Amino acid sequence: MTDDRIALEALVEKTSDADFLRNMIGFAAERLMSLEVDGLCGAGHGERTAERINHRNGYRERTWETRAGSVDLPIPKLRKGSYLPFFLEPRRTAEKALVAVIQEAYIQGISTRSVDDLVKAMGMTGISKSQVSRLCKDIDERVSAFLERPLEGDWPYLWLDATYVKARQAGRIVSLAVIIAVAVNSEGKREVLGMAVMPSEAEAFWADFLRSLTRRGLRGVKLVISDAHGGLKAAATKVLGATWQRCRVHFMRNALAHVTKGHRDMAAAAIRTAFVQETFDDAVRQWRQIADSFRDRFPGLAKCMDEAEADVLAFMTFPEEHRTKIHSTNPLERVNKEVKRRTNVVGIFPNDAAITRLVGAILIEQNDEWAVCRRYMTLETLAQVCHPNQTAPLPIAAE
Repeated sequence: MTDDRIALEALVEKTSDADFLRNMIGFAAERLMSLEVDGLCGAGHGERTAERINHRNGYRERTWETRAGSVDLPIPKLRKGSYLPFFLEPRRTAEKALVAVIQEAYIQGISTRSVDDLVKAMGMTGISKSQVSRLCKDIDERVSAFLERPLEGDWPYLWLDATYVKARQAGRIVSLAVIIAVAVNSEGKREVLGMAVMPSEAEAFWADFLRSLTRRGLRGVKLVISDAHGGLKAAATKVLGATWQRCRVHFMRNALAHVTKGHRDMAAAAIRTAFVQETFDDAVRQWRQIADSFRDRFPGLAKCMDEAEADVLAFMTFPEEHRTKIHSTNPLERVNKEVKRRTNVVGIFPNDAAITRLVGAILIEQNDEWAVCRRYMTLETLAQVCHPNQTAPLPIAAE
């Protein structure tokens, strides 16, 4: 086991984030094969014991195609009989069994009783609690390294959002906020900056999270995009000194709640005319004109528009090429959907560490996908925002 730990530590140090998921799957597969062969032999590798009933006889290489890419597996050979890993058996979904084991380890956190039962149900001899705990610890270390990595350069646009999961605390089931931060750097690349598990979305917790990002090197933030939340807005202003953009999609949902169902399409179409204006000043004029037109018939909607004007139209003071990408939290929606899909399978997490382990692994996978994609924004347009002498985004002058 010591050699395995040394091998994984060396792997973590040498590989990039883009290779982590594939290497993690390969490492876990090798460990499961080793444990299964130990059971078939009646003894561990190189162990001398009277209970031994078979011996290893080298390895044969086989390529395993997974969703994370091709994984080269050294499959152990036996002197008596043949051996094929359970997850490579015909008509067996390759990743499903292995990922189920890993996910069960995520779910259980430090406790591994269910993992042992699950592996036994698959026809294996079982994995000891200490072995699975060490595997989880290795994954925790890699996730921690990703979430605590230094941040370099400027990050002009920062998206923040939270989703809620259930966990056990002191014998009670509580709802915890999992917040995720995504940003675009001065090179036009998207990255997942970090995540945190918080008791709520109070200003103090948001401020602590943003300060943790600044300690890691977050700087140059010009615009923070999120849903409407007073604590988040106050924390962003206090810690980052950045402009705040209220998610346009969420605003529309809230605003249209003040309109009768039969008139919502009309009201939505009218409000959207403000978003397609060429300049910030034109957008403000159109916004106020629309609000005034609704004031008698839908006073609640007009009041909502009055209060949200500055926050919803903040994106209009930035380059036109960026507006479709910074007016809402849509860049985070796909990530949140994947987090929700996998956390819903878990249901209730045993502890905070299990949440960080599972969500952190999902975020690493997403970050890997973005790493090989083309730039999210061009260098030319970002230069308008990240200019060294520019202390704030310049409004687009009205014609």
